[in-house]
Amino acid sequence: MVGKDTVRILGRPAFHDIQLVSSGELSYLGPQWRRDIAFAGNDIALQGDISAGAMLFNVEGVDPLRRAKLISLLDIDLEWRLNKVSDGQRRRVQIAMGLLKPYEVLLLDEITVDMDVVGRLDLLAFFVEECETRGATIIYCTHIFDGLEKWLTHMAYFEGGKMTIGGSVSEISELHEGNKLLHVVEKWLRQEKVTRKEREKLNGGFTAELKRKIPIMPSKHMAFYR
Repeated sequence: MVGKDTVRILGRPAFHDIQLVSSGELSYLGPQWRRDIAFAGNDIALQGDISAGAMLFNVEGVDPLRRAKLISLLDIDLEWRLNKVSDGQRRRVQIAMGLLKPYEVLLLDEITVDMDVVGRLDLLAFFVEECETRGATIIYCTHIFDGLEKWLTHMAYFEGGKMTIGGSVSEISELHEGNKLLHVVEKWLRQEKVTRKEREKLNGGFTAELKRKIPIMPSKHMAFYR
């Protein structure tokens, strides 16, 4: 079990203090609304026949002005039926639902994958406003780096489960040499790839051998056929 001092948010143990989430102080937005369906497939979009408006207006305790702002920002049609929209439209409704109520800390995991360029930049501008006007803290995990150079204040690069580069962007020299964030991260990734291959050679290919033992299509549904 994770220790109480391993991860702390707002000075409290993130994996033990359930009031962090239930109070709204900590919020999370992650992958698309999807599920696995036995014998049908994995990563199937949730497709209930309900309108976007019904979802957004049935959440209690929401500031009407904040809701209206999010609907306009994300360009949501309240008549959208969730079983007939595109992945990008469904993602917009999901994001709006997750942002209806204010938070102190927001964790984001690849939430802009299905969004167009303009929608993504507008959403990032909204997050800047949230930090500057309400003092919120936003942690954004992403593999899309375009347009983030002036957006972030701190960054962390993880390798092998450990943070190898991190801190204020003012302390990361590569970002002050006119380089785009994409190119800086690409350099780190290529260096990591070289290091990993050298480590595998020293281990006699042990890591690669372990990988070959993993099923080609690992899935809990394969248990039916073992």
